[in-house]
Amino acid sequence: MASVVELTYYPIKGCAGTSAGEAPLTPAGLAHDRSFLVVSEEGVGRTQRRDPRLALVRPMVGDGGGRLVLHAPDVEALDLRVDTAGDRRKVEVLGKAYRGIDQGDAAADWFTEVLGAPSRLVRVPPEHDRVTDGRTPGTSAYADSCALHVVSRATLDLLHRKLAERGLPPLPMNRFRPNIVVDGWDAPHTEDRAHRIRIGDTELGYAKLAVRCVVTTVDQGTGAKAGPEPLRTLADYRRAAQGGVAYGTKYAVLRTGTLSVGDTVDVTSWGESEL
Repeated sequence: MASVVELTYYPIKGCAGTSAGEAPLTPAGLAHDRSFLVVSEEGVGRTQRRDPRLALVRPMVGDGGGRLVLHAPDVEALDLRVDTAGDRRKVEVLGKAYRGIDQGDAAADWFTEVLGAPSRLVRVPPEHDRVTDGRTPGTSAYADSCALHVVSRATLDLLHRKLAERGLPPLPMNRFRPNIVVDGWDAPHTEDRAHRIRIGDTELGYAKLAVRCVVTTVDQGTGAKAGPEPLRTLADYRRAAQGGVAYGTKYAVLRTGTLSVGDTVDVTSWGESEL
């Protein structure tokens, strides 16, 4: 029987995640997931593609989302009162225009020091009405695309076997930054075919395969790019029709509720893999 074995939300896009034993599921994904974005002075969102040191920032959400505490090596922690009512500014995520609420000069100065480049921090506004793409439409905050990213342990186990054939060590699951990790599916990439899933009192709808980028080559513990893996190995067996390599699956939220580690993952509708 398949079950949830890890839940992780990422308060700031590109920064370290927070593991949870239980988490509310909103229409935009796990509560607080990618609700903040670090941007350049021009409002362009920063990601680990060009700023891998984002991985070293550990944000902690408190007071029901009203506070944000930022930690990073060799700098003093910063405790912020989250602003949800300030002026909106234009921001850009992967070439798409959105709005964000600037979180002030203290946050800007902190990220500028950590990243070594002029930066500001914004929060998704309450009126954010983004519509995500894929087979099942939905919404999300500042995620690359859909509300939830799911990977199974069987899928990672297969990658480990492929890496071992090259004489290479295994890689941790955090290279792929999933929201939900599932164990109990015997076949690797079962998530490709799980088109509707019920977990506890929630329901998820398949949107699309997750096409991977160079973020998977960033060591999440050091904030540095660590070579061509896993992309080089994945290119041998997971090439996506639209280009790149696919690993894991994106889902939209069909019914909100609460997710917990240990919840049974019940697939109520199967489909063919799009790979």
